[in-house]
Amino acid sequence: MAEHKDTTEASAPDTQVPTVIADDVHIVYRVYGGNTGRGSATAALNRLVRRQSDAGVRKVHAVRGVSFTAYRGEAIGLIGSNGSGKSTLLKAIAGLLPTESGKVYTNGQPSLLGVNAAMMNDLTGEKNVMLGGLAMGMTREQVRERYQEIVDFSGINEKGDFITLPMRTYSSGMAARLRFSIAAAKDHDVLMIDEALATGDRSFQKRSEARVRELREQAGTVFLVSHNNRSIRDTCDRVLWLEHGRLLMDGPTDEVVRAYEKETAR
Repeated sequence: MAEHKDTTEASAPDTQVPTVIADDVHIVYRVYGGNTGRGSATAALNRLVRRQSDAGVRKVHAVRGVSFTAYRGEAIGLIGSNGSGKSTLLKAIAGLLPTESGKVYTNGQPSLLGVNAAMMNDLTGEKNVMLGGLAMGMTREQVRERYQEIVDFSGINEKGDFITLPMRTYSSGMAARLRFSIAAAKDHDVLMIDEALATGDRSFQKRSEARVRELREQAGTVFLVSHNNRSIRDTCDRVLWLEHGRLLMDGPTDEVVRAYEKETAR
C-alpha cells in the first residue's frame, strides 16, 4: 500500500513550486459483510478474529488513476456529481486515507476543512475557537490575538451573543461558518475546503471568497470542493473535474466549468 509522503521544494520561483503531486492515485474502500445494520459490524468482527479470506468483501473503487500537480499560489476547484471522488481525493491529500496504489506528495502541511468536521457541542463557541485554533496549529497567544477577528468574520454574534452559548444551540450554518472562520484565521501551506463556501448568506460567501484569495496571495494553495459553480468561478483559477473517480478534465476555470455545465444540462 502506497504511503502518504511529505517532500520539500525550495529553489524554484513561487509560481513553479509544487505543493501537491498526485501520481496515478487509486483509492479503494472495502465494505465487509453482506448485511447492513448490526449484522455488518458482527461480520467485520468475525472476519478480523477468524482471519477469513476476502470472500464477501465488496470493493468500492472511489478514485481511479488520478494524476495532477498543484502549485503554490493556485486556487483549484474540484467539481463533479455526487460520489465522483472529490472529497475522497482531498482526504488522501490530507493523509487521512491511504492510497491503494500511486502516491501523494505534499510540500508543507495540508489542512482539510469540511462542514461536517466534529466540534465539541457541549462547549461554548468561544472555547471551540480556542480548541479549533490549537488543532489548526496556532499557539494560544495567536488564537487570543485573532479571537475577535474570528468571531466577527463568522457573523454568529450579529443576532445575539451566541459565541458564549454551547455549540449545540447553533444552527448547522452557524457552526459551519465558525469552523471556516477558525481555519481561515491561519495561513496555510495547503488548505482544502469541502463545501464550506456554500454555507451562509451571500455576504458571508463574499467574505469567504475574499479570504481564499488572500490565502493564495500569501503563497499557499487552496482546494475547494463545491456544487456552487459561482463560488468556483469567483474563487478558483483552475478546476479539476472528476466523474466516477476519474479525472475527466484539468484546466482553466471557465473552460472546465463550461464543459461540465454543458454535460450536466443534457
